[in-house]
Amino acid sequence: MDEVVRIERKGAVAVVTLDRPASLNALNREMSYQLRDGFMALSGDQRVRCVVLRGAGDHFMAGGDIGFFRQGLELPDEERKTEVSGLIGVVHQFITILREMPQPVIAGVRGSVAGFGMSLVAAADLAIAADSARFTQAYTQIGTTPDGGNTWFLPRAVGTKRAMALTLLNEPIDAAGACAIGLVNQVVADSELEAVTLQLAERLARGPTRAYAQAKQLINDSMSSTLEQQLLAEQGSFTRCALSHDFAEGVTAFMEKRRPEFSGE
Repeated sequence: MDEVVRIERKGAVAVVTLDRPASLNALNREMSYQLRDGFMALSGDQRVRCVVLRGAGDHFMAGGDIGFFRQGLELPDEERKTEVSGLIGVVHQFITILREMPQPVIAGVRGSVAGFGMSLVAAADLAIAADSARFTQAYTQIGTTPDGGNTWFLPRAVGTKRAMALTLLNEPIDAAGACAIGLVNQVVADSELEAVTLQLAERLARGPTRAYAQAKQLINDSMSSTLEQQLLAEQGSFTRCALSHDFAEGVTAFMEKRRPEFSGE
């Protein structure tokens, strides 16, 4: 199997690179499995305190590999159904891992961000876009519906009406437009994307890792919780964090008027 996902460690930051630049990093079978397995390994690695997701070359991801879908047209319907459903099942395992892993995940994107690339940006905890980035849903353009949690994350990020327009009309938006509607957090010059993204990742990697993990879980669960359930969850989470080393360090540093030095414990 070709290596189409590269994972590099930079201190406590793991940089995950989609590495099919000649195909605009389009998602294929190999990439799906490697993303799932790679993120599963990172999720359980306590040395990793933040994850950056980026694309090799001039683009983040131009969606799924159309060649794979074209080949599937030659298969009998039942076999094609099994192939497509199986691949999307692996992709959805990866999305679940990304959302449930304790570490913050930052997407740093440039160039084409389409199809599953949009799903990745919407699913990431934070996203930074280069001014070269162009965002397109693209799914209905080939006669299908979104995957990768797109229809769950996108409306929550940008609102239902905007999500509908992006999905049904397939009109691209630029980086500034994506920031204005809440799809990304920040826009930077193309030449600054990697440095700014890594700087943010390093900042998060120096933070209270357990508190970040608990906050991430709380925000995820809030989408389907009642207020009563959320208040109970916050009570339990705050109490657990209050017993951590980082909480003691944070309180002590505040009283001593100095910057805290969090260990992630």
